[in-house]
Amino acid sequence: MKTDKVNKTSAEQRIPRYKLVIFDWDGTLMDSADKIVNCMQFAAKQCDMPIPTYEEVGHIIGISLKPAIMQLFAISDEALAERLVQAYKDAFVAQDTTPCPLFEGVVPMLERLKAAGCTLAVATGKARRGLDRAWAQTETGVFFSGSRTADDATSKPSPDMLLQLLDELGFSSDEAVMIGDTTYDMQMAKAIGMDRIGVSYGVHAQVHLEALAPVALVHSIKELEHALLG
Repeated sequence: MKTDKVNKTSAEQRIPRYKLVIFDWDGTLMDSADKIVNCMQFAAKQCDMPIPTYEEVGHIIGISLKPAIMQLFAISDEALAERLVQAYKDAFVAQDTTPCPLFEGVVPMLERLKAAGCTLAVATGKARRGLDRAWAQTETGVFFSGSRTADDATSKPSPDMLLQLLDELGFSSDEAVMIGDTTYDMQMAKAIGMDRIGVSYGVHAQVHLEALAPVALVHSIKELEHALLG
């Protein structure tokens, strides 16, 4: 009991660098790339489309699903895109059993950020239903004061998600930071002059993240926590 009190006091004494911390979800907090790739390849097979490679699917992770699919398969046919979307969703929910764990250290980091007084939010290309399912699976929804999904805002790299969160939660862009593993996360923050932190353990190459001038590029959750709390 005494140890818990000491740990809590220590966390509260660490001064956060930002009042509002906004996370991407897939590839940033959750290790879900393998499942996303498997489900996209399944959808392609179901719809008689060329099977995309891991790298090709990785490039569009982070964008909202339908625009991502249209970009990935280079199609403009709305009906075909909807068929692929439905096939992907069916695979994700009912067919593919690839596990999607949180990256090691995520929950303790979220706990310490909250203890230090940070407001936390999520800006993700997932659908609302998908984010809610992930929150229920990981029991992490309690940490977040706000969220924007593909159902709520224009797809990344538009800064719409960030602008909505700033307005809802009452912060300015210079009080907030966006954290993500894709260039889309970096672009959306850069568009409104918001600080951004890239994580190299996700789907986009480090060199592409660095090109968008993040204030930090980290290689683990431990390094990310240090960048946020010192």
